[in-house]
Amino acid sequence: MSIVISPSILNSDFSDLRGELAKIAGADFAHVNVMDNHFVPNLSLGLPVVERILEVSPVPVDAHLMIDDPDRWAPAYAEAGCASVTFHAEAAAAPVKLARDLRGLGARAGLALRPATAVEPYLDLLPEFDMILVMTVEPGFGGQSFIDATLPKIARTRKAVTEAGLDVWVQVDGGISRETIERAADAGANVFVAGSAVYRAEDAAAEVDALRDLAAGAHHHR
Repeated sequence: MSIVISPSILNSDFSDLRGELAKIAGADFAHVNVMDNHFVPNLSLGLPVVERILEVSPVPVDAHLMIDDPDRWAPAYAEAGCASVTFHAEAAAAPVKLARDLRGLGARAGLALRPATAVEPYLDLLPEFDMILVMTVEPGFGGQSFIDATLPKIARTRKAVTEAGLDVWVQVDGGISRETIERAADAGANVFVAGSAVYRAEDAAAEVDALRDLAAGAHHHR
């Protein structure tokens, strides 16, 4: 199970996105948060900015859509060229159809769960997804502290993936830093979104490497 680091650009300097993306060239993905001010109480960026990011990013784009009606809007992000498109279980009317649409457009399909959303209703549907995102903070704001109560859900998700013999990634997003990444990896996550930890570090590239090493070390101990 590979360790995947996907720094969130939410905490980057939006006036220099090209330069900020260059800082994470050693990461696996660039995590781009799309917020619509409806599903979450914040507004970030939309498709036109994502299309520009896709043109200049040195790594594939991992789009996390914190939006209402992803059934309608999410396929456009796959069409634009995002390597991975994640939508929220709480917002999708037909999650399996949407996941199949995204895969048909060449993107990995991700299903995101807010901290209080149970994973159990979706465990039988795991083959339809490429990634399950267990939110480790409430979506909508950067810089929140990690919710330890989500660790058992991460572990249950990983157990179900393993027992089904699937290659479904388990992603965590929210409060991921040097202090928390080992706990999340030990629970079974293999894809780590880190925003503040990377972009507030003196050397973003070195922080990506440090987080990868900590996560890999925790995995070896599992």
